[in-house]
Amino acid sequence: MTTPTFTIPQSDPSLSPRQSLPTMYDLPSDNPLEPGLPDEFHLLQPQLLLLTFQPPNWEPELVFSAADLNLYYDVRHPQWYKRPDWFGVVGIPRLYDGHDLRLSYVIWQEGVSPAIVVELLSPGTENQDLGEELRQPEEPPTKWTVYEQILQVPYYVVFSRYTNQLQAFELVGGRYQPVTLVEGRLPIPQLELSLGLWQGSYRGIERLWLRWLTLEGELIPLADEELIAAKQEASAAKQRAEQLAARLRELGIDTETIPQIDF
Repeated sequence: MTTPTFTIPQSDPSLSPRQSLPTMYDLPSDNPLEPGLPDEFHLLQPQLLLLTFQPPNWEPELVFSAADLNLYYDVRHPQWYKRPDWFGVVGIPRLYDGHDLRLSYVIWQEGVSPAIVVELLSPGTENQDLGEELRQPEEPPTKWTVYEQILQVPYYVVFSRYTNQLQAFELVGGRYQPVTLVEGRLPIPQLELSLGLWQGSYRGIERLWLRWLTLEGELIPLADEELIAAKQEASAAKQRAEQLAARLRELGIDTETIPQIDF
């Protein structure tokens, strides 16, 4: 007796990857094999990058950045991911499908690779971050290979808080090439921004931080910095007005008849 053969007909037309492959809801960020939280520097430094990543040539609604978020990159191996310390993307909605916070960044759903990835060197990951670790048999590709060859991220930056060394790489001809910094900064004309080191206090911690700047090297201000600057300007304006009033009184001019300006 012949056993009948059953074949499953292929859909016609076949479903797009966005419909048939896992989404961020199927590939969440939490990983039970990697418990615990990053150290405090790995929390604060990406946060500063996130808050100052404001490309002026892109609407804020089309700019997304994340820290310590799973980035899934291979449709053939949907469980493989890398977890950059920080990455930034332009040209996609800030919210997933325009309405939801992301649990993960799934490249076959998003369709746009990061414009830049930043890794913060740790003693245990230095070889991985600098592309010096070889891929082991049956293991996923290294993060350097993923960023360079699979996602083809245009800019890759590595920063060590132990040596305060900033290393930048640009994708040229499909391979990362070291970039010579300009006055200690990495200019990225496509974003109308530069990335450099800033000596200052963030969240009460004084040190050398990696921070986004304008192409000319000016700080992208934080909200509290803008408030402080506004208060300083108001104080300076009030002082100028008081000096002018004093000078007018010296000249015998009645300042009471001059409209007062509140500060």
